Amino acid sequence: MRRTFLMITGWLAAVSLASGQSLTLQDCYPLAKANYPAIRKMDLIAQTAEYDLQNAQKRYLPQVNFSGQATYQSQTVSFADAMGSLPAGIALPSISKDQYKLQGEVSQLLYDGGSTRNQKELIRANTGLQEQNLETQLYAINARINSLFFSILLMDAQLKQNELNKANLQTQVQKTEAALQNGVAFRSNLDELKAEIVNIEMAGTEYRSNRSAYLKMLSLFIGRELTDATELVIPPADETPDTINRPELKAYDLQKSVYEVQRKDLKSAYLPQISAFFQGAYGRPTLNIIENKFGPWFVTGVRLNWSLGSLYTLANKKNTLLLQQRSVEADRETFLLNTRLDRVQQDEQVRKYHDLIHRDEEAIALRASVTRSAEAQLSNGVITTHEYIQKVNAEHLARQNKILHEVQLLQARYNQKFITGN
Repeated sequence: MRRTFLMITGWLAAVSLASGQSLTLQDCYPLAKANYPAIRKMDLIAQTAEYDLQNAQKRYLPQVNFSGQATYQSQTVSFADAMGSLPAGIALPSISKDQYKLQGEVSQLLYDGGSTRNQKELIRANTGLQEQNLETQLYAINARINSLFFSILLMDAQLKQNELNKANLQTQVQKTEAALQNGVAFRSNLDELKAEIVNIEMAGTEYRSNRSAYLKMLSLFIGRELTDATELVIPPADETPDTINRPELKAYDLQKSVYEVQRKDLKSAYLPQISAFFQGAYGRPTLNIIENKFGPWFVTGVRLNWSLGSLYTLANKKNTLLLQQRSVEADRETFLLNTRLDRVQQDEQVRKYHDLIHRDEEAIALRASVTRSAEAQLSNGVITTHEYIQKVNAEHLARQNKILHEVQLLQARYNQKFITGN
């Protein structure tokens, strides 16, 4: 059922993706899970559990056994010796030393001390644990999806800023070309501006190449064809709750429940088992051994089996299961501590990027002012084209830094969501 839900969710996300060229981060998660090869194990776990449950229930089906034997014994009962002297004409039969028996038995379990019920509970508990462990493995995919998704967003933002910088320089190229025609500028000034535009175009080529590579990797993860025209939607920067809802926590709880079912099953080991049976046989001698002939017979009744040998180790087994539960609890507390430490570290990253963005805005405002002054100075011949390009590049670098920090801030927020499971 869980895999079916993932497949339906992935199908809806795929339909959404096919209907338009936009892709959200929330679309990627179910698509990646449904496409990941390990998801096929979910069905295998469920099918195995179904078979195990059916096998456990079959303990209450009638059990049929057949046996046979042919024996020769050195001595048999002598009725003549046991009865002493008899009247004349009366003789007692003797029992043959070679004896034969072919027997079949049908038994029906009536009561097993709750062993079958506990076995089925244990199968269900182990199945839930296996499914949750697989869910934990699949959850780790989200971190890789986040990394690829935000890398593509970073390339998109850098490409956009790169184009803006290129447009600004192209405007300056047009001004310089006009000044060159009027004889108030040198061709070297124009060439230097064009050379800088070439550098910007080279940077754009690198950004597009990186974006294409990240997009192909994301396409492989989600199992859907993504083209360079695919637009990634910037996810909202929501606040992340402090509560921890990681799938590992449920796995720890399920592991403890497995030990709890095993503890309950210890009781059924020292309770009696009751079954009804019917035995039918053919051989020699029959139940009437005096006749010493081949013939059929049957025996039916109720059988009680009660072994108390498990009581010797009962206390130790209970203590072992208790220690295993405590070990799982210690692992759970360790995981929670490490998760909280990761959350604290990520919170600090969020604060750092907030501060950096604030500084970036100050730097951009100052650099933009310097660039505007440099444009006027270049027009008046106060500075060289090379000096002007340095000022423009400094502003461009400040804007690129802000873009980088904004994407890093958004990724840090979604790392918080991943760490806490929210």
